Amino acid sequence: MFSKIFPKLHSEGYKFIVIAAVITIILYNLSSFLGLIGLVLTIWVYYFFRDPERVIIEDDNYLVSPADGEIIKVEEVDGPKELGLENKKFNKISIFMNVFDCHVNRTPCKGKIEEILYKPGKFLNASFDKASEDNERNYYKIKDVHGNDIIVVQIAGLIARRIVCESNKDQNLSQGERIGMIRFGSRADIYYENYQPLVKIGQLAISGETLLAKK
Repeated sequence: MFSKIFPKLHSEGYKFIVIAAVITIILYNLSSFLGLIGLVLTIWVYYFFRDPERVIIEDDNYLVSPADGEIIKVEEVDGPKELGLENKKFNKISIFMNVFDCHVNRTPCKGKIEEILYKPGKFLNASFDKASEDNERNYYKIKDVHGNDIIVVQIAGLIARRIVCESNKDQNLSQGERIGMIRFGSRADIYYENYQPLVKIGQLAISGETLLAKK
């Protein structure tokens, strides 16, 4: 019960908690009302950087969600040209993370990271279609146990200003393992082949737990 009310904090969050706490003290010295606003801000910062444990299915016949948030796209597209996959067809699911969602990202499948590619860019609203092409983003190309290419893309948003990568090329991943996070409102895209989608637009997803697609 305690871990549900006070989940583990991601390492990226500690400095922001300290900054928010200092601001709260300063505001409280000015007025109790401003201090209350600062306290609410500090609580929000804590919950933004929460990193709760998740129950992973650990089944190679499924892809799990790489992010918490709302499903905003389920479509067939060309692969990312940044990875040289523009001539290959993929299914794509896009998940929009608002500022109240957990922003820790996880791998959809067990597999090996074949490539990690960072692309600088703009900070458009992450729900816009152009965000996948124009915004700052980070690509993970993962080869699953079936030999399929699975690509996860972390995309910065209007407020997000830093993509945090916590994985390395050639790293072997377990399904649902943490691969990084994005600070303050963003989006995650997943490109996959040879799986059938299980979700629809408007559905809410939970990172590491929601089943996105099945073999």
